[in-house]
Amino acid sequence: MSDIEIAQQATMEEIIPLVERRLGLDPQKLDPYGRYKAKVSLDVMDDLADQPDGKLILVTAVSPTPAGEGKTTTTIGLSDALNRIGKDSMVCVREPSMGPCFGMKGGAAGGGYAQVVPMEDINLHFTGDLHAIGAAHNLLAAMIDNHIHHGNVLDLDVRKITWGRVMDMNDRALRDITVGLGGTANGFPRQDGFDIVVASEVMAIFCLSNSIKELKERLGNILIGYSRDGTARLAKDLKAHGAMATLLKEALKPNLVQTLENNPAFVHGGPFANIAHGCNSVIATKMALKMTDYVVTEAGFGADLGAEKFIDIKCRKAGIKPDMAVIVATVKALKYHGGVEFKDLANEDLQGLERGMANLKRHLSNLQDQFNLPCIVAINHFVQDTDAEIELVKTTVESYGAKAVIAKHWAEGGAGAEDLAQAVVTMLEETTTECQFLYSDDQPLWDKITAVATKIYGASEVVADKKVLNKIESYSETHSHIPVCMAKTPYSFSSDLSLRGAPEGHVLAVRDVRLSRGAEFMVVLCGDIMTMPGLPKIPASERIDISDTGEISGLF
Repeated sequence: MSDIEIAQQATMEEIIPLVERRLGLDPQKLDPYGRYKAKVSLDVMDDLADQPDGKLILVTAVSPTPAGEGKTTTTIGLSDALNRIGKDSMVCVREPSMGPCFGMKGGAAGGGYAQVVPMEDINLHFTGDLHAIGAAHNLLAAMIDNHIHHGNVLDLDVRKITWGRVMDMNDRALRDITVGLGGTANGFPRQDGFDIVVASEVMAIFCLSNSIKELKERLGNILIGYSRDGTARLAKDLKAHGAMATLLKEALKPNLVQTLENNPAFVHGGPFANIAHGCNSVIATKMALKMTDYVVTEAGFGADLGAEKFIDIKCRKAGIKPDMAVIVATVKALKYHGGVEFKDLANEDLQGLERGMANLKRHLSNLQDQFNLPCIVAINHFVQDTDAEIELVKTTVESYGAKAVIAKHWAEGGAGAEDLAQAVVTMLEETTTECQFLYSDDQPLWDKITAVATKIYGASEVVADKKVLNKIESYSETHSHIPVCMAKTPYSFSSDLSLRGAPEGHVLAVRDVRLSRGAEFMVVLCGDIMTMPGLPKIPASERIDISDTGEISGLF
């Protein structure tokens, strides 16, 4: 059966009695969105203040490939498995964006028998969080043009406005546009453009804020552009932050749903990891840590992007740290990194697999040596995997000083990941190391970029033209303490997506930098990364349909 067919046949419990029974939450602190979804009042954090934190398990992966790795699926399967072996566990994952859902990547609710449900709702409009984030972002954009139209008291230079517009859909035609056409009644013509909602700084702020107060303060600090004398202008100069925070009031409450095995799950916030920081909301993670003994969460794409940003941005800002990491790998993905063509991945190829292990080794080494995190490798099983291939991965990982465990959660649900769950519990009981950051707050911004490029990506050097260097120097004068958010292709350690495996000695070219003043990090654009994706030649939307009786098909 397909993912959506499995999800449609699931027997879900009503969310209010489920979370009351499993988490002990007062129903008065829950706002139901139908029978199977609910938002949790932020007051719950005050009620749980005296509770100790559980263990935080970060699920990451090798560099993604067309074969798929199943990171979200493994995150959900591992949490279900922990519950099956008698542990109290909860999963925290990101909300999907509709852009990739209708494009090429598909949804992000897990797969097979390791999913969060209701799957259709989560992958489509869900509780409206992404719409609220888009509305808040675009309200600020509208207020900027309105301010210019009505006299421009802030003396904004229309050539130096840094705040564009967003929508939650892939549309390459909107990357670069001109607004204000049609005469003086429609404002002043200027160049503008759209990003996808998950690349919005509002999304980053939303996911990093601990309260409405912090959310409003961060929104007010958004850089919108510069006046003609070079003075930075902020959202609070337009008095926009109050209305923006108002739009996000309900969205900021974490969303509670359930897994196929009726375990409570948080699905909240969803920045991409290639163009943003790639983690679910701080509020949901902290709330889960107070509610359960084990929290399993994911970070987007491979460990070079998602895990690095999870630790250096989210954990740094939130005051939390993961206790260990699980690196997801598939035999097919590793063979792809070893140079095997996509059409041949189902065939046994031990030599190609051995070559591709270099990608896994680099990610494993980075997490263990650079971040001081104990790690387990989860081999996400495919039916085409041969015994010889599985054994090669296991023995090779052992030679790296780590352990690899096969997991069959996609086909068997939590039962198929019990060995992985037991290995995770054993590691947490036997290991006491503390995760460390890659760089310190007081290092210069350029040194932070260089640290990520050389220590994580294996680059020999970082280059940028004088214009970019001048921008970094300018930001350093007032924001040298902030972390960097690297935006590059997720498919390679380099900025060249064609370089598979673990390339070394490459040069990382920084094309531009953007100051996310409210989120308090600097986005570093490398290579040809796009902040507004396009649809492929045959988009997934062509396969999605709805019957006369309202049954959705083709969603995955």
